[in-house]
Amino acid sequence: MVSVVEFRIDRRSGVATYLQIVQQVQQALRLGILVEGDRLPTAAQVAASTKVNPNTTLKAYRELEREGLVEPRPGLGTFVSRTLARPESAADALLREELRSWMDRARTAGLDREDVQALVNSVLQDRYPDG
Repeated sequence: MVSVVEFRIDRRSGVATYLQIVQQVQQALRLGILVEGDRLPTAAQVAASTKVNPNTTLKAYRELEREGLVEPRPGLGTFVSRTLARPESAADALLREELRSWMDRARTAGLDREDVQALVNSVLQDRYPDG
């Protein structure tokens, strides 16, 4: 099955483009958006949609392969070989709803996406300093 992941590259983030692709695949694996057997977009498809050099995407895919998350199949593409998703629990659903509510309050308070990201990153660093 072809994946539905669409990469979004933030050229102002300070994060290397290939790492943004790696992180977005990892996130999609954690959320169950990508599952074992899904085919990732080709480097040419990613280049067409993001204006990223195909070699950058190939570098990201090699890193994901090194982590054991994907496997290239010559002539067929790059496929997800394992997931990072945990079985969804009631606690996950409750936390997701609380986070949505918090995001709504943040938007109402006038915070934009970058403000919210900075705030979340700050709290993450505080609560998970080894991450």
